[in-house]
Amino acid sequence: MIGRLRGEIIAKHPPQVLIDCGGVGYEVEAPMSTFYDLPAVGESVTLVTHLLIRDDAHVLYGFRSEHDRALFRALLRVTGVGAKMALAILSGMDAARFAQCVEQEDLAMLSRLPGIGKKTAQRLVMEMKDRIAELGDPPAPSAGAPAAATAMPMTAPDDPLTDAIGALIALGYKPPDANRMARAADDGAKTSEEIIRAALKSVTPS
Repeated sequence: MIGRLRGEIIAKHPPQVLIDCGGVGYEVEAPMSTFYDLPAVGESVTLVTHLLIRDDAHVLYGFRSEHDRALFRALLRVTGVGAKMALAILSGMDAARFAQCVEQEDLAMLSRLPGIGKKTAQRLVMEMKDRIAELGDPPAPSAGAPAAATAMPMTAPDDPLTDAIGALIALGYKPPDANRMARAADDGAKTSEEIIRAALKSVTPS
């Protein structure tokens, strides 16, 4: 089991980051709540990880904190919630916001996340209430986390809008919705991370 990675960031294409650890490149899927805190390409990073083994692939998920990983693992135990949906949940809102939605039984907010209908939202509330309490309070946001205005660009000179649309689709949004959300958030000057952040915030506002 791979539980932790420390290495140099080689490429960032949300929600995936490529990390070089001693000459071996690990492709890691990360929720956007973690992605926003990643340093620039070429800098070192440490992530706690969860390895998911499927019949057709081994997928590695990375998180900025033990709490986020524990929440991801708790979500995997909810009926009908797979890794892709858990990743989308942690991308659409941070751990504190998710806990608030569960505690307040805010089905409307949870249902705004991709792939989550009313029944799934009800299961999340019912099955996660006790688990949220067991996890304790999430850590405070990192003081050194890059703000949206200073988010680092991707390595390749790809079109930020195209990258953002691709990332939203990877998180579970339907292509027409991803296209609409990204275009509404783009002002022609944002990086792909900034577009994604704004698009997701429009769906699950604070």
